[in-house]
Amino acid sequence: MQSGLERADIAFAVNGAAVSVNVPPLRRLSQVLRDELQLTGTKVGCDAGDCGACTVLVDGDPVCACLMSAASAAGASVTTVEGLANGRLSALQASFLAHGAAQCGICTPALLVAATALLDTKPRPTETEVQDALGGILCRCTGYRKIIAAVMDASSQVVSLDFRLPRSGQAIGASPVRLDGVPKVTGAENFGGDSFPANALAVLVVRSPHYHASFAFGDLDGWAKAHPGIAAVFTAADIPGKNCFGVIGPFADQPALAEGFARLRGEAVALVAGEREAMLDLDLSDFPIRWTELPHFLQPAEAQADGAALIHANRPSNLLTSGFVERGDPEAALAAAAITVSGAIDTSYVEHAYIEPEAGHAYLDGDTLVVVTCTQAPYMDRDDTAKVLGLAVDKVRIVPTATGGGFGSKLDVSLQPLIGLVALKTGRPAALAYTRNESMMSTTKRHPAEMKATIGADAEGHVTGMIFAGDFNTGAYASWGPTVANRVPVHASGPYATPNYRAEGRAIHTHGPISGAFRGFGVPQATIMQETLYDELADKLGIDRLDFRLKNCLRNGSETVTGQGLESGVGIAECLGALRPHWERAEADADAFNSQNRDKKRGVGVASCWYGCGNTSLPNPSTIRVGIAADGTVVLHQGAVDIGQGSNTVITQICADALGLPLERFRLKSADTAISPDAGKTSASRQTFVTGKAAEKAGRALREKILRFANVSEKASLQLDGAAIVIREGEATRRIDLATLDVDADGFVFRAEETYDPPTLPLDAKGQGKPYAVYGYGAQIAELEVDLKLGTVKLIKITAAHDVGRAINPLLVEGQIEGGIAQGIGMALMEEYIPGRTENLHDYLIPTIGDVPPIETILVEVPDPEGPFGAKGLGEHVLIPTAPAILNAIRHATGVLVTKVPATPTRIRAAIREKEARA
Repeated sequence: MQSGLERADIAFAVNGAAVSVNVPPLRRLSQVLRDELQLTGTKVGCDAGDCGACTVLVDGDPVCACLMSAASAAGASVTTVEGLANGRLSALQASFLAHGAAQCGICTPALLVAATALLDTKPRPTETEVQDALGGILCRCTGYRKIIAAVMDASSQVVSLDFRLPRSGQAIGASPVRLDGVPKVTGAENFGGDSFPANALAVLVVRSPHYHASFAFGDLDGWAKAHPGIAAVFTAADIPGKNCFGVIGPFADQPALAEGFARLRGEAVALVAGEREAMLDLDLSDFPIRWTELPHFLQPAEAQADGAALIHANRPSNLLTSGFVERGDPEAALAAAAITVSGAIDTSYVEHAYIEPEAGHAYLDGDTLVVVTCTQAPYMDRDDTAKVLGLAVDKVRIVPTATGGGFGSKLDVSLQPLIGLVALKTGRPAALAYTRNESMMSTTKRHPAEMKATIGADAEGHVTGMIFAGDFNTGAYASWGPTVANRVPVHASGPYATPNYRAEGRAIHTHGPISGAFRGFGVPQATIMQETLYDELADKLGIDRLDFRLKNCLRNGSETVTGQGLESGVGIAECLGALRPHWERAEADADAFNSQNRDKKRGVGVASCWYGCGNTSLPNPSTIRVGIAADGTVVLHQGAVDIGQGSNTVITQICADALGLPLERFRLKSADTAISPDAGKTSASRQTFVTGKAAEKAGRALREKILRFANVSEKASLQLDGAAIVIREGEATRRIDLATLDVDADGFVFRAEETYDPPTLPLDAKGQGKPYAVYGYGAQIAELEVDLKLGTVKLIKITAAHDVGRAINPLLVEGQIEGGIAQGIGMALMEEYIPGRTENLHDYLIPTIGDVPPIETILVEVPDPEGPFGAKGLGEHVLIPTAPAILNAIRHATGVLVTKVPATPTRIRAAIREKEARA
C-alpha cells in the first residue's frame, strides 16, 4: 500500500478522544497511529496482515491497522492498547501479568486488543472461542497456552490487581509478576522502532537480489540529486574503519556493506538516507547499480565438490571449521554389539520469525556515537560497530531497547554499523526499521543439517558405541558456525552413557542464508538423529522405549563423551522417571484408539535432552553491580538483556535473596554499555546460570559489607526503613541512617560488583575435557494423531519434565518450556525456510494459537552446586526434545520415520506409500 503524495485532513476518534491528521489518504492506519499520534503500542511486524501485531479495534471490531488506510478510518472510533487501561490495568491486562502471558511483549498489545473485543461479547469464552478470536495474531515466545488461560480467566474475578512482591528472603521459588511486565501490557514498552527522533534521517538498504553476483555503481550523486529529500548515499567506500565483523573474532568475515560482489541474496551493498516523507515513497528500482550474476551453490555437497569455487579464499573446500569428539574404540564396539542401527536425517533452514523486525536509531552525543536498538549482545555490538566505523570502543554506546524476540539471531550485528555510519557522516540522527522481507532475507537461520549415525547396544540393552557425522550448512559467512560445529559433537550422544564414541560436526560455506545461533546451536538437529535411532534400538531389543532411555541415561558419577566426570546434579533419570505414569497412560490411550480406528492412528513418542549452559570451553564471564542509594533504594545494574525469557525478574530475585532485602526495594538499571557492567550475551542458556551467579555473588558481597560496617555476624537480618537500614541480631538492633554516609560517583553509600566465569577446561585433539560447568536436562512425551490418508498430524498433548536445578521463578520457567515446545513443534511439522521463496510470514509457516496442544509441565529440581541457589539454564533445552518426540510419535502411529524435517503431510504420506509398496 503506497502512502500517496496528496494530503487530506482526516478526522476520527482514538481511545475516546477526537483527532485530526493531515496525511495522504492511503497512508496506513498503523503508520498514522505510530508516526503522527505517537501511539507506538500498535506494533508493525509485517505490513501484510500476516502477523496481526498491528491489531486495533475500529468501531469495536479487530482489524489489522497495516491493511487499513487512514481514509477508511475517517469518522470511526479506533481503540489501541493505550486505551484499555484508563488509569489502571484492566482485568484482562492484569490477567496477562498474573498468568505470565506476556514474555517479550511485542505481540501482547494486539492480543489484548483482540481479546478485549471477544470479552465484550463473550465474558466467559471457551478455549475454542479464544483460539478463533486470536488466531490471526502470531506469538513466537509464549507457546500461546498462558495467553489462552489469561483470556479465559479475565472475567472469573479470581485475578487480583494487587501484585504483591515476595517478602525478604522469599524471592527464590516465588512467581512474582515480571518486574518489567506492566509496560508490556499497557503499550508503554519501547521496542527498536518505537522511539525514533522526529528529525532522524530515514535509511533504506540496497540489497543483492542474487545469491552470488558482482556489481558496479553508476552515478550515485546524480541519482540522489534527482530524488528530492535524499540526503546522501553511502557505500563500502565510505566506511572509515575495517569493513568486517563477526561474532567470533578469529572467524570474522562479513562486510557491513559488500565491496564489489555479494555472496548471498539480501546482502547489503549501499545505504540511502533521506527525509522520512521522501523515503516513504522512494522506489529503489532505478538505483544506479549494475549486477552480473555469478555461479552459486546452495547445498554443502555442491560446495565440497571437486573444483568448486571458494566463497572465501582462505577456507579450502569451503570448510569453515569442524568439531570432533572421540572416546574409546567405537568401531570395535559397534562390531561387537548385539544390535546396531544406522540412519540418516536431513533438516531444513528454520527462520527465527520474531515478531519484531530489526529496528533502531543512532545519533551523536558529543563525540560519542549512540546506537539505540533491539539486541541480545550490546557489548558485542559495541565492539563490532566501533571496529567498522573506526572509533574507539569508548566512543560507541549501545542502548538496548526492549527486544521483541531474538532466539539467537539478534546476537549478530545487523543495522548497528549501518545507522551508525549515516549518523557519523551526516551529523544527524539516523533511523532504520527492517521490513519483514529484508529481515527474513538477510538475517541468520538455523543451520540445515545432513546427518548420519550408527549406534550399537549389547543384548541387555546397554549402549556400547556410537558414530555420528553431520554437515551443517553455514551459509555465506561464519556467524556462529564454529559454535555449532564444536557444540554438536559434545552433545550428539544425548544425555546417555556412551563409552565408545566418535562425532564430527562440519560447518560448510554455501551461498545460502547465513546460518547462526538459534535456540540450541545445532543440538536440536543432532538430537533428532540420536533419539530416533534410540527408538529403533529399543524396538529391536524388545525393550520399552522409556525403559531403554532410563537404562542408559547419565547419572551422578557418570562420565560424558568428553571424559567429564559428573559428580552431582544430573537430573535426566528424574525427568524420565517423572514421565512414567504419563507414558503408561498415553500408550494405553493410543492402543485403545487404534483398536477402534483404521484411517487415523495415534502415536506416542519420547525424547530426552541435555545442554551445556554457556560457551563451549571458553571464557564466559558476567559482571553485576548492586548498590544502596542514600534514599534506601537498591539499584541493580543488570546488563543481561531480557528478550522475553525473564532475566530482569529472575536475576533480581537471585540478588534480592542473596542480599537479604525485598524485591520491592530494587530498581533496575538495564543493559547499557555506558552505565552497566558487561553481563555477556543473552544466549546459550547462560543468563540464569552465569549472570545469576554473578548476581548472587554481588548480593552476598554487598550484604557482607553492610554487616561488616555494622560489626555484626552473618546471622544478622537486614531491613530497609525509608532511608535507613535496620540490622537485627538476636536482641540487638542497629539503625544506619544512609543520608549521613558518603555517596560515591554512582550515588551509592554501599556497593558491590562481582564477576563470575564458569570453570571449564579446553577440549584436546580428541575432544576430551570439561566444556561446560553445568548441564540442564529434560525429557518430553508427544501424543498425536495421524490421518493415514492425508498425512496430517493433530497434536493431542505434550508432557514435559525438565530439570532446572532450582526453579527461581516457576511461572517464568513454565513459560519458557511452553514457548520452546511451540518452536519445536514448528521445526518438526511445518517450518522450512526456502531462500527466495518464503521471505514473509504468509509463505513461511510458524505455529498459531490453534497448533499448540495442551502442555503439562513437570518441574524437576536436582540442584547443581555450581548454579545460583542450585539453578541451571533452561532456554535452549526446552526446544531440543520436542521435534524428535514428535517424529517418534509419528513413527509409532504409522510405522514410518520421516527422514527429511519438517515432517509435512506430503512427506508423511510419501513415507506411508513407500512402506505400503514394500509390503
